Amino acid sequence: QVQLVESGGGLVQAGGSLRLSCAASGVIFRSNAMGWYRQTPGKQRELVATITSGGKTNYADSVKGRFTISGDNAKIAVHLQMNSLKPEDTAVYYCHFHCLLRVGIESGYWGQGTQVTVSS
Repeated sequence: QVQLVESGGGLVQAGGSLRLSCAASGVIFRSNAMGWYRQTPGKQRELVATITSGGKTNYADSVKGRFTISGDNAKIAVHLQMNSLKPEDTAVYYCHFHCLLRVGIESGYWGQGTQVTVSS
């Protein structure tokens, strides 16, 4: 069983910064990609940023230039540095991990979510 542990959420004023971290543990054959998604009440979960094991990144337009995603393949961890935060960034942020459990068997996992609140 794969588990994800998230940390780093909290309350910050607009213009401030936060750093989210997520680490995976368990029996994993190969990590494919990790990423962050966010969700607010009444809305669908949306992509924030993803990074592949090869280092390719993808960002939502709304966070480009403000957020930076980075990965640590050795520790199977992902970090999201969030700068110049805006009230509209307020959401529950979820870590996602896509991996191979063994040859031919792919699976995806979600973290428990961490609240990010940006006050105006």
